[in-house]
Amino acid sequence: MDVPRISYGDRRPYTVPETLEELTGPADGTVELPTRLDWSEQRRYNLDDPAELGLMYERVIRESMRAEDLRRYLDGRTLLRVWHRIFLPRRVRTLWEERFPQLRSAA
Repeated sequence: MDVPRISYGDRRPYTVPETLEELTGPADGTVELPTRLDWSEQRRYNLDDPAELGLMYERVIRESMRAEDLRRYLDGRTLLRVWHRIFLPRRVRTLWEERFPQLRSAA
């Protein structure tokens, strides 16, 4: 009997905020993430660099287990702007887009 394989990404819990408005983190400058969110050597991100901003948003969205981390490190307006440029696991993207349909149509 073949048992369907469920990937880690499909069963991993992800945190999604209640509203985008509560995401009031920095939109520019330099941010250093705590080890619980980014255990790489980089951990410091220049949000004025679009590539670094996108990478930091990816890491925070994927790794946050607490809504307070989302509120502290993400900015709702910036998220709308970069949503289609960031790489996220399918399941986490779906969870966020189901809660915030405006992300699907964000440009």
